[in-house]
Amino acid sequence: MTDSLQNIWHNSFWTHGNSSPQTDVEGLQNALYSLNQPLVLVDQNGQTAAATGGSMTIELSGIGTNHSPADALVPATRTLTIDRSSLTDNGQQSTVNGHPVLAFTPPLPPENLGDTEFKKRHNLRYAYVGGAMANGITSTAMVEALGKAGMMGFYGAAGLTLTEVGKAIYEVQQKLGDSPYGFNLIHSPGDPDLEDALVSLYIKHGIRKVCASAYLNLTPALVRYRVSGIYQDNQGNIICPNQVVAKVSREEVAQRFFSPPPEKFLMQLIKDNTLTQQQAELARHVPMADSLTAEADSGGHTDNRPAISLLPTLIALRNEMVKTHRYPQSIPVGLGGGIGTPHAAAAAFSMGAAYILTGSVNQACVEAGTSEAVRRLLAEARQADVAMAPAADMFEMGVKVQVLKRGTMFAQRATKLYELYTSYNQLEDIPEKLRVQLERDVFKCSLDDEWRQTKAYFLQLDSRQVDRAETDPRHKMALVFRSYLGQSSRWATTGHPDRKMDYQIWCGPTMGAFNAWVRGSFLEKPENRDTVTVAMNLLFGACVLTRANWVRCQGVALPSHIDTYSPLPMNTIVKYMQ
Repeated sequence: MTDSLQNIWHNSFWTHGNSSPQTDVEGLQNALYSLNQPLVLVDQNGQTAAATGGSMTIELSGIGTNHSPADALVPATRTLTIDRSSLTDNGQQSTVNGHPVLAFTPPLPPENLGDTEFKKRHNLRYAYVGGAMANGITSTAMVEALGKAGMMGFYGAAGLTLTEVGKAIYEVQQKLGDSPYGFNLIHSPGDPDLEDALVSLYIKHGIRKVCASAYLNLTPALVRYRVSGIYQDNQGNIICPNQVVAKVSREEVAQRFFSPPPEKFLMQLIKDNTLTQQQAELARHVPMADSLTAEADSGGHTDNRPAISLLPTLIALRNEMVKTHRYPQSIPVGLGGGIGTPHAAAAAFSMGAAYILTGSVNQACVEAGTSEAVRRLLAEARQADVAMAPAADMFEMGVKVQVLKRGTMFAQRATKLYELYTSYNQLEDIPEKLRVQLERDVFKCSLDDEWRQTKAYFLQLDSRQVDRAETDPRHKMALVFRSYLGQSSRWATTGHPDRKMDYQIWCGPTMGAFNAWVRGSFLEKPENRDTVTVAMNLLFGACVLTRANWVRCQGVALPSHIDTYSPLPMNTIVKYMQ
């Protein structure tokens, strides 16, 4: 492979303009980091040098030698001349004498990463999405910052009341207008009425993008959101005003989102006079998701899937489903989970990700809707400082979430509660010794008092849960245990000083990778981490590393301290991008 690439640049030369090639470290780095310009590396008296300005002439003669019959079609004397901004075929024989070319890469600005159709569909400059961290951790401020920077954030609506979500809708719409943004819609198998009410709220207020997360199966509420207002334009195109960006980690779930809405749900919507027969017919020809995020090992709900196997699998499935259903457009597939360094971002785009989605790293940013105590704990995390623990919303189903274990006892205590739930039929069956430990260390009150508080909460939220608990002791035990799990995330976001050891902080190993990458830089301190600076460093760094890899693939080795990337302030990034 190396010999082949070297033959491509054989008899290719660079002729300089206003400056000579730069062999010093600073000159090489500036050339690599100047992403809007081609990168030309030449031989300067036996040293690798970065060429600036001037022009490059590529001698194509000889490319066909010992390669393939198709190569022989290239005229032996044609040349390509490349300057700082264009590539032109002058069709002339080369008579240039200059510096031999060692490697060449075209410009690669951050806005060129990812899928063009995805960016166009969502009115984005960058293929970058801020994931919807629950309880408003992905705050209105974070969504606003991302939207104004040409990216997209999904407000973390999960775990909040309709009133809280309604307030967030008003704030986001007032501040962002037509700029890109979305809201989270989480699967709520234990409370389908809440999910349905949230969909009604989104439709009422014109929320056109949702991140559908934690779905195991499609639901009537999600389908209603997707097909609401569907119509056919004058050119015959089927238009769905409401866009769904699904987040999944399993093939069977992805297949449901790549498919049209289930027929049984369409029939029910017709019966409810929510959908017309004509709209139902249109809905049979559109996928449930406009875009789909392959969710690898991440914070919160996760199957701990490896990104390197998950993304290609879902892309292949997408290609199959688009062909099967004869969709006029493809379905962009992005990657989330593990995106905490430029290396990870570069790998995602190299594997074909239409966009990248970040989560854990954003939670440590100043705009995150969480406490200063949580931000500092996250900034100290290492990759092994995470654990799986029972999920509050799907406790009885045994579903788990990934959380931070450093500086908190939540994972151990939550796991103990689930063990008790699976071992006993009712609270009264728990041995006295264990009961005392629970009351002292976990609930900070008697189990009877905890049930009274839990009962009062559910009487306001969903009285049916109380009715069931009064006749089903095991469900009563589940509600009491879920009260701890549910409150623990709020204790974290509000920074409850007496409950620090019970903080539930959703976090994946990527947080540790991010911290290792920024160690020693200005981003090491959590107060310096703002969402857009983090995002731009991930994107800019991905471009730098990609160009460095292109150079490496041409048989040229850059100095080790150049062939990497450390965080840069925004003004420096802007300067390089000019």
